[in-house]
Amino acid sequence: MSSVSKRMTRLSPSMTFAMNQKSNELKAKGIDVVNMSLGEPDFDTPEHIKSAAVQAIGKGYTHYTPVPGALSLKEAISGKLKKENGLEYDPSEVVVSNGAKQSICNVIMALIDEGDEVIIPAPYWVSYPQMVLLAGGTPVHIDASIEQGFKITPDQLEKAITPKTRMIILCSPSNPTGAVYSQQELDALAQVVLRHEDLYVLSDEIYEHLNYIGAHASIAACEGMRERTVIVNGVSKAYAMTGWRIGFIAGPKWIVSACNLLQGQYTSGPCSVSQKAAEEAWNGSQACVEEMRQAFQRRRDLLVSKMREIPGLEVNVPEGAFYLFPKCSSFFGKTDGTRVINTSTDFAMFLLEVGHVATVGGDAFGAPDYFRLSYATSEEMILEATKRIANALKLLK
Repeated sequence: MSSVSKRMTRLSPSMTFAMNQKSNELKAKGIDVVNMSLGEPDFDTPEHIKSAAVQAIGKGYTHYTPVPGALSLKEAISGKLKKENGLEYDPSEVVVSNGAKQSICNVIMALIDEGDEVIIPAPYWVSYPQMVLLAGGTPVHIDASIEQGFKITPDQLEKAITPKTRMIILCSPSNPTGAVYSQQELDALAQVVLRHEDLYVLSDEIYEHLNYIGAHASIAACEGMRERTVIVNGVSKAYAMTGWRIGFIAGPKWIVSACNLLQGQYTSGPCSVSQKAAEEAWNGSQACVEEMRQAFQRRRDLLVSKMREIPGLEVNVPEGAFYLFPKCSSFFGKTDGTRVINTSTDFAMFLLEVGHVATVGGDAFGAPDYFRLSYATSEEMILEATKRIANALKLLK
């Protein structure tokens, strides 16, 4: 009898990619769909970054690099962390991977044993709990509602910690909510962490530069937290480089060494050409980052304004990233005469099949009363999407 490993039975497919696939299937049938399901910038990679990659190819920079990444790239990352974050990391405390997604998985696989608990604030990115399950750990969710800005409190964190807790995953700015923790809020959470020995924070900062309220804050900068924190970041969101697949971790050398060992056995170093592109991204002009940030902020303001005009939706103002996470539970139990909306997944499917707008139900993010829209698309598409959503929801009685 054919069967996969027990490990595989723990995993669920990614709903974000599932909704994107359904959107593409409708498009293939000739249906005009506005896709707001994927978190991918619609901008092209900036020219100076692409040029660096072309030059690398021309110079024959197409061979294996060291497993944790080329030294010149790790030096660029160390420079970025010092200049932008005030954090000192030697290049030996950095590992570059095939995207921030692998970076996160590396850390979880390196630190989590069977039965260890990992605290994950909800709403959360869909892959966090799946990676914990893959490692044999137990995801422990803390609910953070729209009323508290989708951010957990120190008291919530303290109550969730048990003798089995090994890690806390923080994402700021957040996917899926756009919530941003201030330095003061992180200081308060850090005090809780420091009261518990052998407890670590995985700080996902991939949306660092998409911040609409001021300077980015990292929990690694809190007193006593550098040795308790692993920072994850990359080039995909800030530099519109999703397909280049470059992410990194920076943290205590013993954790970094474990991730290096792990990566050496199943992927080795990331693409050499992509590394040269990333090096230019961090060392070159940052004007493109600010231009894209301003564009995303305009789109956020437009989307929030239009979504707040739709009766039945509760909409806050996201402080970062490029997602809106409205509350849609007021539509549960309603029908258009052919189907009943019982869950946020039903709600998202209704918007796709009737309104022809692809979103993702909050069930996938541990927040069943909400749904996610990505505004990493043009203002024209945002206006069209919100018009379609409003018209579709008028059909629910």
